[in-house]
Amino acid sequence: MYIPEIYLNENQAEIEQFIHENGFGILINQTKGKLWATHIPLLLENKNDKQILVGHISKLNPQADSFKTNDDVLAIFSGAHSYISSSWYDHENVPTWNYLAVHVYGKVKLHSYEQSVEALKSLVDNYELKSKNPVKVENLSEKTMREAHGIVSFEIEITRIESVKKLSQNRDNKNYKNIISELEKTNENQSIEVSKAMKKNRP
Repeated sequence: MYIPEIYLNENQAEIEQFIHENGFGILINQTKGKLWATHIPLLLENKNDKQILVGHISKLNPQADSFKTNDDVLAIFSGAHSYISSSWYDHENVPTWNYLAVHVYGKVKLHSYEQSVEALKSLVDNYELKSKNPVKVENLSEKTMREAHGIVSFEIEITRIESVKKLSQNRDNKNYKNIISELEKTNENQSIEVSKAMKKNRP
């Protein structure tokens, strides 16, 4: 993606944390000669000292069949975003949009059924952490687990990661602080999250 140098984020720890916190991504590839996108949760894991993304889609999804002949994929993870009014500056300028996003490029490798079950265990365990009565895949009935035969599970061998953190870095401290203040006044969740990110980026 196009990222002006001032907005480029190369902090690996930040990028990993961002993916963990915004794991519901968009998986894109070429399917039957057209761009195809599926919205799915993806887990960032380590395997053989390399990072991979793990996920699954329905066997009925045409994208699943396309993995056999076209393994190049792009996973997009989006974070907080908000409109920035130019009325918040002490000078005339154009309005803009602040946002955080990560693009992960890689190659799909399909799982066996046994690997699919293990991947499901990891996914469910991850998202059940905050549950009062967490569900465990290994405790599900044989009848329920038949559903696992209806998915295509995979891992993505990561070849490139691009991360953008557009947080008004081109503004001086006075305008930067005023943008944060105005974002907080909106009482909108996305805007407040952007203000928090701005505070963290320039304490």
